[in-house]
Amino acid sequence: MKLVTAFLGLGSNLGNRAGYLEDALQSLDAHQCIRILARSSMYDTDPVGEIAQPNFLNMVVEIETSLPPPELLELCLTIEESNGRVRSVKWGPRTLDIDILFYSNKIIEIDGLRIPHPEAHRRLFVVKPMAEIAEPLNHPVLTEQISSILQLL
Repeated sequence: MKLVTAFLGLGSNLGNRAGYLEDALQSLDAHQCIRILARSSMYDTDPVGEIAQPNFLNMVVEIETSLPPPELLELCLTIEESNGRVRSVKWGPRTLDIDILFYSNKIIEIDGLRIPHPEAHRRLFVVKPMAEIAEPLNHPVLTEQISSILQLL
């Protein structure tokens, strides 16, 4: 399969938040089908939703990969689990969360996987780090640059 550029959103709000993010980056970079191209700063952000929980550390990473989206998702879930991720409460606290935000300029809806991430453009904790490393990128559904979306937020 040919190489594509993808963007992943990483977040953690339990334990050693920065350590979990760094471990995820190492796991991604160690995979034979992934090369990290750029990483944003880590941002301390308020949690979203009704559940009282600690602040998150969030970041975005740009990768080059030959993995198709379902396999990339499976890898992300495996890395989350290896870092103690437990899915007990939707949008609850977590050691590690890895979301596929964008996969090339593709619009994908298969088996519960939606790319671009359906909430990405509404979340400052995604758009701000995204703008840091990919400001001119066009959102494939909204056809707006990330920098324009950031200004709206």
